Amino acid sequence: MNEIIIGKSSPCDGCPANAHLAQMGLKLDNYDRVIALAGNPNTGKSTVFNALTGLRQHTGNWPGKTVTRAEGGYEFNGVRYKLVDLPGTYSLLSASQDEEVARNFILFGQPDCTIVVTDATALERNLNLVLQVLEITDSAVVGVNLMDEARRKGLEVDTRSLARDLGVPVVPIVARSGEGMQTLLTTVADVIEGRIQTQPLRVAGTPEFQRAVLDLKAQIEALYPGVPNARWLAIRLLDGDARVQQAFLSGELADLVSGQKRAEALFSRKMAIEGRQ
Repeated sequence: MNEIIIGKSSPCDGCPANAHLAQMGLKLDNYDRVIALAGNPNTGKSTVFNALTGLRQHTGNWPGKTVTRAEGGYEFNGVRYKLVDLPGTYSLLSASQDEEVARNFILFGQPDCTIVVTDATALERNLNLVLQVLEITDSAVVGVNLMDEARRKGLEVDTRSLARDLGVPVVPIVARSGEGMQTLLTTVADVIEGRIQTQPLRVAGTPEFQRAVLDLKAQIEALYPGVPNARWLAIRLLDGDARVQQAFLSGELADLVSGQKRAEALFSRKMAIEGRQ
């Protein structure tokens, strides 16, 4: 499952996604895809990370933060993946630096897929974070870890029904023994390549709420063309999210979007020059 990765450069060294990730302190280097690993504390997320990356890990801090970032890599079916272990959080509502780092990476870093690790013995508590991740991204896989503990306690987890209800793949795993990990890797690859189509469960709300979200979403997109997931930003503004409001008022959001546009422009010029050679 894990093979040593050496010597090759990414086919997208200069692409906009790569440049945007670099602003967050992350470089693709020898990797083709970026995977975010999210989850509540004590779900075995670190065990999943270690099982996938082995000894190819690097630890540091997020730019401008005291929050630790762990990243590593693995190769699967000839594709090289960088795995970014996000801080363990119970939500993405930005009540702490950990939550802010996690949600900003999923939203603005736009990883190719987000794996949300949950505890099979405490699914109800974990699903709050799962639903918040699904509000931000379509590309997600839920890993239900500690299935052995659930069996020991006489608990049955119907992952097929859960996948149907959530609209994304749900994979039962036991990270410490490797059970289900191959299926997890295959599922992540299939979601990224479009072989598995997702339809994430999202709260619709009342008709009045939906109209307000659509109206505000249109205004955000008009002000910041190309902003990722304007719908989610609209919902957070309507919910009175102070951190998102601050990002709008301080110009932080504008800086993020303009940085992305600069990266896209540089990439377009690079491709145009290479195309004439």
